[in-house]
Amino acid sequence: MEQVVLLIGGNIGDRFGLIAQAEALLTEEFKVTGKSSIYETEAWGGSSEGNYLNRALVLEVKREAEELLDITQGIEDRLGRTREKKWGDRTMDIDIIYFGENIVDTDRLKVPHPFLAERRFVLEPLAEVLPDFVHPIFGKTNNELLRLCKDESKVERLKP
Repeated sequence: MEQVVLLIGGNIGDRFGLIAQAEALLTEEFKVTGKSSIYETEAWGGSSEGNYLNRALVLEVKREAEELLDITQGIEDRLGRTREKKWGDRTMDIDIIYFGENIVDTDRLKVPHPFLAERRFVLEPLAEVLPDFVHPIFGKTNNELLRLCKDESKVERLKP
């Protein structure tokens, strides 16, 4: 059993509804043990238009990392995700941020997520749900990574 952290979200379609659908589909497969608030965030690093909604989920997983990737990509597809352009607009994106304390480095998957320390939109919800979890490569907690993050993108926690 591994404690896994996912970041889910998108910027097109019914953003709140799609997050709810993704959570429901993930709950069919895994036990969700924690979730952050929903955050509205500026697009980062690509050609997306419109703000994203993002949420971190903590799951208990009894599968291998690449099996989890297959499941999350299947959910993205079911929710209308197309992969036309890197960092482009999307209905749903599900990133594996942490897979326990494991380091995964395959052609298909890199965990911990290689850009998490550079992205405030990842670190804000991550620090909310697991502030003291230590990044297995950097040796810093999520709170420390957030304090050190140079990304100045707007990230706003939405009220429930």
